[in-house]
Amino acid sequence: MKACVFDGQEVRVDASWPEPSPAPGEVVVRVDLAGVCQTDLEIVKGYMGFRGVLGHEFVGTALGGRHEGRRVVGEINCPCGRCDMCRAGLGNHCRHRTVLGILGRNGAMAERLVLPEVNLHLVPDAVTDRQAVFAELLAAALQVRHQVSLEPRQKVVVLGPGRLGQLVAQAMKAWGLAPIVVGRSEAKLRIVRSLGIDAVAADAAVPAHDADVVVECTGSAVGLTMAMEFVRPRGTIVLKSTIAASHGLNLAPIVVDEVTVVGSRCGPMGEAVEWLERGLIQVDPLITAEFDLDKAADALAAAARPEAIKVLVRP
Repeated sequence: MKACVFDGQEVRVDASWPEPSPAPGEVVVRVDLAGVCQTDLEIVKGYMGFRGVLGHEFVGTALGGRHEGRRVVGEINCPCGRCDMCRAGLGNHCRHRTVLGILGRNGAMAERLVLPEVNLHLVPDAVTDRQAVFAELLAAALQVRHQVSLEPRQKVVVLGPGRLGQLVAQAMKAWGLAPIVVGRSEAKLRIVRSLGIDAVAADAAVPAHDADVVVECTGSAVGLTMAMEFVRPRGTIVLKSTIAASHGLNLAPIVVDEVTVVGSRCGPMGEAVEWLERGLIQVDPLITAEFDLDKAADALAAAARPEAIKVLVRP
């Protein structure tokens, strides 16, 4: 089959990549549409040391199992089911997990992939492929509320108007908050404002150490430093960026101001699909471009451009 592969040095499209072989309990999925994520861009810089088929955001058609012939999206973490984390109900943190397109499991930028059947979620007919491909990213945005107590009176700042920051800001608005999005791209900030959300250019923002919650979605090594400038004493920073680069950090303000720092990753996929079906989130304005799988390397290059938000790959 055809697949977009990272071999540790370069991204290439391999027309004769081996077909995925499902283990017991797994299902082959024909990929109908995949998305390029910031994590994919970091992987090709060395993040996680991953080698193989890239991509973890997708919508596809199940080729077996109870959902055969139906459109599905999938949770990306594949736990062992036996370790202490799994027994505690924390399969996303399984000590032996594989992760689609990120850790030990070939990903979604291919004609087909395999996932455990329990990871798959049906896509309602009302949700288009171009909407459904956002489910994994939207789930990550919704995870914030599952980790942090949020109230309408709170001041919330979202750093970064990119792929994830856009969805976090929309989710915050849907929850009754009034987030302020801070970013460097005026084009992306215009999209934020068009959705009725306040947005401020980074060079015009004046951090006042008064935000109750700061959600860091910059995809940058300096994101935590920026967040520390906005959060109030005893406030909360939610870190969303996964990056390959290192950056010298002065963590003293976190100690002095007794700031809570929360790492936040994957979220509730079923809830994300429901939000898409109910139209609670607008994703169509976030699509920058779509490429055929043959041009997957070009898709990653396009996604890395400062003006890009969501780039799609269609097998």
